Amino acid sequence: MKNGSVRSTRRQAPSRRTDFEALYERHSREVWALAYARWMNADAAMDVTQETFLRLWKQWEDGEDILNPRAWLLRVARNLAEDHAKSAFRRNGTHPPQTMNGVQGHEPPPHDSLEREETFAQLRDVLARMPKDDREILTLRYALDYNTDAIAETLGINATAVHMRLSRARQRLADRLQANGVHHAP
Repeated sequence: MKNGSVRSTRRQAPSRRTDFEALYERHSREVWALAYARWMNADAAMDVTQETFLRLWKQWEDGEDILNPRAWLLRVARNLAEDHAKSAFRRNGTHPPQTMNGVQGHEPPPHDSLEREETFAQLRDVLARMPKDDREILTLRYALDYNTDAIAETLGINATAVHMRLSRARQRLADRLQANGVHHAP
């Protein structure tokens, strides 16, 4: 909402400055974070933050009433960050490669996922060709996460026999996996 005249009396100047400082204290971190998220560069984010608050001051000097300063600041900061991106692209052609150094996703890289899927496929194939007793004890222990007592009860054998059969089944599985070229567990 544009106010037709600029209000600049001595009495209002200290109040405006106090209001400005309060807004800066309250919102500067958020404005900076928004710009930083776009650029991953603290200096560029500080430039955008300073320019955003400078524009707020100029709006006030022009007599402009800003009803929601936080929303206004964030909109201006977002636009400035975007404009900065466009001008950087014109100047440099792209972002510098260092911008994304150290940024990692939550998911494993695609080649790791494919390797893991391939290893699991080989594991399923090897397990399918193993004797039924080996498959059974390995499934109870690793797929169903049964402890020794639960396996012993399920198979009707004692705990010592479970340990022995499990150890032998794991060794046979490891030997077969290695023969198939699998040298590390998924």
